[in-house]
Amino acid sequence: MAMRPNILVVMADQFRASALGVLGEDPVHTPNLDRLAREGCLATQAVSSYPVCSPHRAMFLTGMRPEVNGVTLNVHSESALDGVGLRDGLPTWASLLRDRGYRTGYIGKWHLEPPVAEDELHGEGRRDDGKVWDAWSPPARRFGFDFWYSYGATDRHLAPHYWTTDAERHERVEVDRWSAEHETDVAIAYLADLDDAAPFALMVSLNPPHQPFDQVPDRYRAPYADLDERTLLNRPNVAHGTPVAEEAAAIARDYFAAVTGVDEQVGRLAEAVARREGSRPTVTLFTSDHGMQLGSHGLLYKNVAYEESVRLPLIVHAPGMVPAGETGLIIDSLDFAPTILGLAGIPADDPRMVGRDRSAVLLEAESSAAGADDSEAALYLRHASRADPASGRGLRTRTAKVIATWHPETGLDVQFFDLVSDPFELDSRPSCADAAALAGELLRVLDATDDPWAGRSALTAAYPAGARVTG
Repeated sequence: MAMRPNILVVMADQFRASALGVLGEDPVHTPNLDRLAREGCLATQAVSSYPVCSPHRAMFLTGMRPEVNGVTLNVHSESALDGVGLRDGLPTWASLLRDRGYRTGYIGKWHLEPPVAEDELHGEGRRDDGKVWDAWSPPARRFGFDFWYSYGATDRHLAPHYWTTDAERHERVEVDRWSAEHETDVAIAYLADLDDAAPFALMVSLNPPHQPFDQVPDRYRAPYADLDERTLLNRPNVAHGTPVAEEAAAIARDYFAAVTGVDEQVGRLAEAVARREGSRPTVTLFTSDHGMQLGSHGLLYKNVAYEESVRLPLIVHAPGMVPAGETGLIIDSLDFAPTILGLAGIPADDPRMVGRDRSAVLLEAESSAAGADDSEAALYLRHASRADPASGRGLRTRTAKVIATWHPETGLDVQFFDLVSDPFELDSRPSCADAAALAGELLRVLDATDDPWAGRSALTAAYPAGARVTG
């Protein structure tokens, strides 16, 4: 690669794939993202392997499984007691890019630093759930990012705070502005200060459209204010007329408003990238950490394997470098780090970085068929916590999905969905032949990774024929 590209990663928290207007699913207005999707590569089969914040982000940065990177659950003061947090010294795509001369920066939500006692005093304190979620990240624990304008995890969209590169724990910056807009201001200023002599790698991590949903500027609400429940929640797996659907509709108005607000900020960032002088290309990657249910299957939030939670938006925009078009390539949480490195022409040569480098397909894809290999699968993971002892493993291909959940008290529960004939997952058929075949493939993955999952033996017993399939 003659000239290494700049890398701009934008991650919007809890932005589900169907909230991209270009897909024609949710009733949303996202003109800027739609334009980037048309000009760039729209990956329609991107998947969050663990659809909650911290585990996905840790995999996204490291390409390593949760039991390796240390983030098996969301990071807060309770999980920190069990050692949950990004482990010291791990390479990330940022540190590997920095080693090759990139200038690196991180702006916005981090949520990978285990809170300590001092964070209760200088962060957000304890929430109503009794946990401390916010945390200051010491300079030695920024995993390759040199410029820092970030916080741990706090949901104050209209009055956010941040720690800057050289700030001590007690030196927070308090801001009176919508967080997504302010972080975009900071990112634009950061880009304006850089010359083209060396490439940059900047990640902008926006908290909206994550809850609290009502903390969104009024100017984004108008398109959704008068929409009724069935228009807002137009998926056939929503049970209308129920209390959950009523609550989901109320949430959806503000959620979609925040989606439109995020879209506006992405448009501003795209304009800032376009204004930069020089011949070095910039790869802009827009994605999320997970989606949310919004009433589908009677649920509101995430940490389930349904499509509304696991499907990710993914746009890779780099005119002249990444061909425009759609790809059905499977990309999961573990694949992002090696793929970002691959787009920069840098190998992911740490053996712990087990994700797949998808950059070659993205650089060559010119049609919706590109990279559409039905044999490839995305991994699904769920670890047990103190509050919830259930754990799970699964695989999702382009056409089907098997999810196995282990409950210590009630045993194994398996779901299988044919995503072609049943895209809204209304009919689970765990006893069919296709379910046995995909369960067998899941067992081979568990064997190959020596996965200590508690339900592994029960899954083997449930699908003995599938387990013996050698492919």
